[in-house]
Amino acid sequence: MKSVIVIPARLSSSRLKEKMLADLEGEPLIVRTWQQAMKSKLASRVVVATDSERIADALRSAGAEFVMTSPDAACGTDRIAEAAGIVGGEVFVNLQGDEPLIDPATIDLAIEPFYREGSPPDCTTLVFPVGPEERHVIEDPHVVKAVLDTKGDALYFSRSPIPYLRETPPGMKFYRHIGLYAFRADVLRAFVSLPPSLLERAESLEQLRLLENGYRIRCIETSVDTPGVNTAEELEEVRRLFRSRFRP
Repeated sequence: MKSVIVIPARLSSSRLKEKMLADLEGEPLIVRTWQQAMKSKLASRVVVATDSERIADALRSAGAEFVMTSPDAACGTDRIAEAAGIVGGEVFVNLQGDEPLIDPATIDLAIEPFYREGSPPDCTTLVFPVGPEERHVIEDPHVVKAVLDTKGDALYFSRSPIPYLRETPPGMKFYRHIGLYAFRADVLRAFVSLPPSLLERAESLEQLRLLENGYRIRCIETSVDTPGVNTAEELEEVRRLFRSRFRP
């Protein structure tokens, strides 16, 4: 089975100007993310999907594979679907370009279920356990929470604290969603052909489009999480962590 990591990368960003080209120890942020993705043991290929010639130039200089996609792509998933039609494959991983510290083993967690015997999942994603005492995380609307069924498939994703704890049964867990996805190729094509759904628009969470249309999202629990880059402060923190982890 051919699995391809696709990293959507656009130049404009709302909170940090041109963050994909921000310097991270001598290389642009997007190049550092590509370098980490290349360490995946299960992916057959890593491709950056961009609409920016400046990003393309940076990738070309680093020897990274990329495809040019439309500047009219409504979201990262649309950009990945467009790239998927160019490069081909059976499983496509959506890895955000602002994840230069991503653990390659974490990427492989999302890919591995597609290699098991039996029917492959429609889609996989990652969740991180959060204790009920971490109320500041649970109640933060910028943190997306997930509830799962007994098989590990998503029942719902929300910016609200879910589940509501009228009681606290032993072993009760909250899960924070980590926005890395892997899709079967046919599911990815179907996803982008569907109109935005009611719950998706209400929560501003595009993964709800899959759930509302009967697709299953397999959630894999991970104990490893790494910070992305959305603000100047987060960029400085990632620079500090990068130096501590990768500099001899």
